[in-house]
Amino acid sequence: MVGQRFIQLLEDHPQFETTALAASDRSQGKTYAEACAWRLPGELPEDAKQIVVQSPEPPLDCDFVFSSLPGDVAKEAEENFARAGYPVISNSSSHRMAADVPLLIPEVNHEHVAMIDTQRTSRGYDRGFIVTNPNCSAIVIVMALAPLHARFGVETCVVTTMQALSGAGYPGVASLDATDNVIPFIGGEEEKIEAETLKLLGRINGDAIEEARIEVSAQCNRVNVSDGHMASIRVKLGRPASLDQIREALASFRSVPQELKLHSAPAKPIIVRDELDRPQPRLDRDAGNGMSVTVGRLTPDKVLDFRFVALGHNTIRGAAGAAILNAELLAARGYLGQNRLR
Repeated sequence: MVGQRFIQLLEDHPQFETTALAASDRSQGKTYAEACAWRLPGELPEDAKQIVVQSPEPPLDCDFVFSSLPGDVAKEAEENFARAGYPVISNSSSHRMAADVPLLIPEVNHEHVAMIDTQRTSRGYDRGFIVTNPNCSAIVIVMALAPLHARFGVETCVVTTMQALSGAGYPGVASLDATDNVIPFIGGEEEKIEAETLKLLGRINGDAIEEARIEVSAQCNRVNVSDGHMASIRVKLGRPASLDQIREALASFRSVPQELKLHSAPAKPIIVRDELDRPQPRLDRDAGNGMSVTVGRLTPDKVLDFRFVALGHNTIRGAAGAAILNAELLAARGYLGQNRLR
């Protein structure tokens, strides 16, 4: 599903074009049209239909690589591409927590791209490198936490997620499991949210990322929604803040992607809704072309300081769109020059 989102979002992109596709053994040697059972709304993009699927290993006819490989395949494959000189912009989980790999949300920690130079030195890469985007729920959560942490300091965060079926891929969760049901377990998800949040909100200290000193506790649930991950979040702040100040911090949040007018960057990274029953996946997941996070139900909390609900599109802002925005930032910073290896 994420691979298909990449193909869809790259159609008519002003900077990037799809020149090669790679996948598992069963797809190799077929055109993408033959290998792909298209599951997204609309038609399979014309520019991808006749590309012959190859093995996920260098060389490929491209300047850089987007990766949405399964974690057990991604670790070695992404390292092989980086070692061969290809920048790798990954949606996979294998390298996210490596000390020298930027885990990137451009609105939140764009300065972490500096770790690319450290990575190249430590690993002996020449032109290649690996940059990752976070877990799909972690992106939604951290987008909402970032402006609060910057202004008031977040000390504690307790979060419960309600995650869409598309997060499990296709065919994903069996219909008999999902219908009339909530599944209160997603393997590895809670650990990813708890760990990645600290790295994302951390700061570069010399040649390392110093993690944020925040206590994070997560519980994750799979719910019967097609797209859109929702998180109920409670926070304790380090400095006093009023409800109006919290709302203003969220609603006014802008960062480098908006300043640079990157193609995939939403004008409003965070949209605050004041209705009592918003956000809702069906109504709000496509905000900002699927790249905005919608926050609502903002109220004081009787246990911590404040609570709110955050929603984002899991396969766009939470996956393919996040990686493409990372690539746009890297291009703007000069890391994605003409690099084609034939």
